[in-house]
Amino acid sequence: MSEVVEEPAWRRRAVERSTRAAKLRAEQRVQRFLDAAQRLMAEKGTTDFTVQEVVDRSKQSLRSFYQHFDGKHELLLALFEDALVVGAAEVRKAAEDHREPLPRLRAAVETLYGQCCPKPGIHRPLFSDFALQLLVTHPPQVAAAHRPMLDIFTELVEGAAAAGTVRPGRPRRQAAMVMQTVIFSAHSSGGPAGPMTAPEIWQFCLRGISAAGD
Repeated sequence: MSEVVEEPAWRRRAVERSTRAAKLRAEQRVQRFLDAAQRLMAEKGTTDFTVQEVVDRSKQSLRSFYQHFDGKHELLLALFEDALVVGAAEVRKAAEDHREPLPRLRAAVETLYGQCCPKPGIHRPLFSDFALQLLVTHPPQVAAAHRPMLDIFTELVEGAAAAGTVRPGRPRRQAAMVMQTVIFSAHSSGGPAGPMTAPEIWQFCLRGISAAGD
């Protein structure tokens, strides 16, 4: 029976160091592609740019691009997911500025509404163009991208339910319905009903989930 020889510690350290360095270089290359795409969207006001334009702007190779992304769709999806993670962090911070469960949920609703509302002179093609297409063609990807935000709203609904201010039941479904109401209302604000305010949206959502009168 042969004796198992343990790998020397120096070898493990060398391999780990090499792996960390390779991971860091890959992350830097990916970020350069993302930054290039962001600049192109800002300049064009649309997602109508080519992979080659992203490659040229990033000063990297086409081969490197396809080592990290399957194509333009995956690049835009990465930008979309990153934007939603940032948005979720802003919503969590707004909620944490309040101590009681219901004001925390209200802050989250009003912050999300503010994020989603169109702003004069500001084009957000990632949301106005790509997100709408994604919703039709790849709904599971939309759901996955919104998961960080949904997790936060679920926590807040659970907290409000525990305090007796929101009906107990299916908090994740309630959170999803609140989010969908807020997002749809923000994108349709200024339509036939005229401009809507964040407090109006909050009151509408609250009537749907409030424990009052149950």
